[in-house]
Amino acid sequence: MGAPFKAYDVRGRIPAEINVPFAYRFSQALKQSLNPSLVVVGHDMRSDSPGLAEALVQGLLDSGVDVRPVGRCGTEEVYFHTAASGADAGLMVTASHNPMDYNGIKMVLKGASAATPDNAFNPIETIMRSDAVLATAANYDERGRLLPVCDRDAYIERLLHEVAGQKLKPMKIVCHAGNGCAGPIIDLLEKHLPFTFIKIDHEPDPALPNGIPNPLLPEKRAKASQAVIEHGADLAIAWDGDFDRCFLYDHKGRFVEGYYLVGMIAQSLLGKAPGSTVLYDPRLIWNTIEMVEQAGGVAKPCRTGHAYFKKMMREENAVYGGEMSAHHYFRDFSYCDSGMLAWLDVVAELSKGDATLADRLEERIAAYPCSGEINFTVDDAKTAQARVSDHFMPKNPQLETIDGLGMVFDDWRFNLRASNTEPLLRLNVETRGNQALLTAKVDELRGLIEKAG
Repeated sequence: MGAPFKAYDVRGRIPAEINVPFAYRFSQALKQSLNPSLVVVGHDMRSDSPGLAEALVQGLLDSGVDVRPVGRCGTEEVYFHTAASGADAGLMVTASHNPMDYNGIKMVLKGASAATPDNAFNPIETIMRSDAVLATAANYDERGRLLPVCDRDAYIERLLHEVAGQKLKPMKIVCHAGNGCAGPIIDLLEKHLPFTFIKIDHEPDPALPNGIPNPLLPEKRAKASQAVIEHGADLAIAWDGDFDRCFLYDHKGRFVEGYYLVGMIAQSLLGKAPGSTVLYDPRLIWNTIEMVEQAGGVAKPCRTGHAYFKKMMREENAVYGGEMSAHHYFRDFSYCDSGMLAWLDVVAELSKGDATLADRLEERIAAYPCSGEINFTVDDAKTAQARVSDHFMPKNPQLETIDGLGMVFDDWRFNLRASNTEPLLRLNVETRGNQALLTAKVDELRGLIEKAG
């Protein structure tokens, strides 16, 4: 035990760390620690996922908990149905963008609020380590009820509500689902939208014949990029396996840095909710702050990570929160992240004028060029951060400590943070309209970090 339990979910190798007995005991421990009456359960397209989901369901039923299954779905569908049904928890079996021999369990609590170590995972792990979880299952009269499968139409209606009453321009859009779970949702949306969809790697496939769908990896971007150019499309959308993140390409086939989408989506939502608060992660910030303030909103920083965003979104009643890593959170989606609402808001914003996605992006990139996230493998993250800090402190920067080491100068800034799960340092740099300065500062920081080893 122990290894599969991460900070905000469960992930591990199949079958050494996560398997059918593990999933069954997880459900028993969930019952003993949180005493839910109703739990929503869904799973992604991986070959192991249906069996693990069935074990979760069986463990819940045997423990006297009612279960509402979703079947094969995206993570955000579990979020939606957990909130809509009033369930006490939602469980999603997925490994998202992890390697083929991994799987895991994402979890939310009532109202689709975040499950954290304190309110969920630590108590569950403690019980699973004890003998109590091995108690005999309840007898048949005490078993939970298996309720009808969740109505996907209600979820589709919520997605369409995002653009209701807005005049959408007809567009040709490449959809790259990567053989994950996004394809069937596009099929259901298609008849309601004025778009022509060009579908590649569209059908969910447990074998993942084209590899793990993870458009954050540069080597996974060529297919969508080429399809945009070949078909003369207006843009392309790609998703990871459980489609809680979406990624865009402009009509020239260029991958869009997620940072620049945050400001665009914020402006779309602030048009419907003027004066609202928008949250952003502290890695790259200047473009987002400017666009939010131009739209009459209030921009506030939030520590990177879905649990932090979901908590602060509720505390601030923020209309939207965006991370440059392609997680986008919506107040009217139970403050959860959605890889479908994000692209719908982008096309709604593009429909307001004649500017293409490329036009909009080029303007913002010119104003605030950025490095994108650069990862460094290091033996000691703290030593490397200290070396960088010591080098720049004599220049009297403004310090940002909300997440990692942030230093702000008049015309450039950087954020350097350690990965929570890997021996990596993640660097982001941006400037005020100065590409040459950006290149120079990235090189300077690279040298400092690599020397620190």
